[in-house]
Amino acid sequence: MELTVAHWAYAIVTLVVILTMVFRKGVVLPTLLGTFLVAWLYKGSLVTGFTAVFNANLTAAKELFSIFLIITFMVALLHSLKDLGADQQMIAPVQKIMTNGHIAYVVLIGITFVISLFFWPTPAVPLICALLVPAAVRVGLPVIGAAMVVALAGQGMALSSDYIMQVAPMLSASSAGVSTGAVAGKALLLSLVAGAIAISIAYFMTRKNIRKPDDPENLEELKTLPGQTKSEVSSTMATTSSPRLKKIFAILVPLAMLGIMVFMIYTKFSGGREGGFEGGDGAALIGGVAVILLAAASIAFGKVKALDRISEHITNGFVFAFKAMGPVIPIAGFFFLGSGDFSAGILSMGEEAGPALLFDLVEAGQNVIPESAFLTAFGILIIGIITGLDGSGFSGLPLTGALSGALATGDIDSATLAAIGQMGSIWTGGGTLVAWSSLVAVAGFCGVSALELARKNFIPVMCGLIISTLVAIWIW
Repeated sequence: MELTVAHWAYAIVTLVVILTMVFRKGVVLPTLLGTFLVAWLYKGSLVTGFTAVFNANLTAAKELFSIFLIITFMVALLHSLKDLGADQQMIAPVQKIMTNGHIAYVVLIGITFVISLFFWPTPAVPLICALLVPAAVRVGLPVIGAAMVVALAGQGMALSSDYIMQVAPMLSASSAGVSTGAVAGKALLLSLVAGAIAISIAYFMTRKNIRKPDDPENLEELKTLPGQTKSEVSSTMATTSSPRLKKIFAILVPLAMLGIMVFMIYTKFSGGREGGFEGGDGAALIGGVAVILLAAASIAFGKVKALDRISEHITNGFVFAFKAMGPVIPIAGFFFLGSGDFSAGILSMGEEAGPALLFDLVEAGQNVIPESAFLTAFGILIIGIITGLDGSGFSGLPLTGALSGALATGDIDSATLAAIGQMGSIWTGGGTLVAWSSLVAVAGFCGVSALELARKNFIPVMCGLIISTLVAIWIW
């Protein structure tokens, strides 16, 4: 087809977005102005340019609002558990299992992965670093090793799949034009492969520095941990309303979450509900359970207090959700404009078919782009890594998803490419490779340098991403 001025404008803005990410700057401004410019040029109407900016953001908000809700309710639930002290009680028994540094390393992997899978790493990091990292350091695990495993297992392996909350797969799938379940399943496998490789390499890097449990240096290193961890634990303990209720919710919440996971896996493999309880249904299930647990925990904390306290928790949850995901809306809006599924509504075209600007550009460049599953997969991985340089991990998913839908060939499908791009973006920007991401939180709670932690993570993470991409090409 013949490319129009709007097509070239879309290509230039996309390039600007990528370059802006390379220089670690925000891309909201370029995408907002790009949406206005492309819509104006395509319709030849300044008014359409103005309305398209609003419509693009509204379309993205409609498509992604379920993501905001699930984050809100899960974060609110975690805050309600802190009121009771149940968050601390949930993982206190694990401390007894840590008898030496090697076992502590494995325990940190499992607990960090599971908690991060259900609550996301950022809210979970203070809890893990306050309670488990000191216990691990006390039995000989170097604090830098503890920080590495928390980042790799939580902000890398758990967040890159996001299999329970499915925020990342929904972002990738909606832009790629495929089902959330298709991306989520592949992302889970790739995240486990990348995580196993990265965590194994990190262990061999750390193993020679693991000390014996009775080594006096353990106590000396323990003193270097930030004092804020101790104050957080004591403040959590101080708000506990009842030891009995604390124990009840410390057992009830993990069992409920485990039940959800088992049920989702069962429906996926049993053929029920059209093959699985995924995507919007999965988010609705875990969100609904979280709301009921939130209400129960708020009532348990104080029957009268619950009327106001639950509102505070939900408000705080929304604040967290919009801080984490708010910038994604205008970015997604711009890339939705490049998709034929959404562009008609954004451009106010009524019943007319909307343009597929990004797909048209890729189709026009097919003679230049070699049809190779290997080159396409690693190209998407590199773009994902580049988009992750902004320190978000999620803002690049609309781009990698849209490109995956456009670049899919007979040798490799859109869902696979979207999962690969998701790996690159989140492992990089989600909190393992760049010091200006949420890796800062891990480094801060562990009392280590964020730059040093990012440097230590580099080789394990890159090896994990490369091998997981090769696995994706081989399997799919």
